Amino acid sequence: MTLLHIDASILNEQSVSRQLSAAIVKRLTDEAPGTQVIRHDLAAEPVEHLSSAEFLAFQGVEPQGPAQQAVARNAQLLADFLAADTVVIGAPMYNFSLPSQLRAWLDRVSVPGKTFRYTATSAEGLSGGKRVIIASTRGGMYGEGTPLAFLDHQETYLRGFFGFLGITDITFVRAEGLSISPELRAAAIDAASAEVEKLAA
Repeated sequence: MTLLHIDASILNEQSVSRQLSAAIVKRLTDEAPGTQVIRHDLAAEPVEHLSSAEFLAFQGVEPQGPAQQAVARNAQLLADFLAADTVVIGAPMYNFSLPSQLRAWLDRVSVPGKTFRYTATSAEGLSGGKRVIIASTRGGMYGEGTPLAFLDHQETYLRGFFGFLGITDITFVRAEGLSISPELRAAAIDAASAEVEKLAA
């Protein structure tokens, strides 16, 4: 099995999403020794905003000059995604949505003809069969049934994005309310950690 581990939080050792994604990877690799792990830390090695040259390269236009290096990196990011059987993502909520670092990575794996294609009537995901596990963290409470659920453009976006690519096996390990009080933070982390221990390889 090949596992792709993506972290996007800017908080380093203070990050709960990093703590949880690392625990998920450990759980899965303990369950399946020999798993190959590919890791990208999008805060330590940021993926820049998508440029016109990079976008055109997805359509077969050869890049010129400095853009060649960015296009080569994009090709590697896409190859790592395509090779992965399981993708583990640390995805904190920033301002009701995703870190821009993670959004930039998503731009590199949504490629027509590679991970999806348009048909005469709709679109077809080409990445089915993968498993995606997302360590989702939020400062407030945005789960279903909460007063602020309508502001969740984090988990809803990720579910829709990967669904568009044809991926239906999507699991969220969530810790929310992390900024409300120390007691609620500790309880949320404990509950999410217990969910991690239930994951099967």
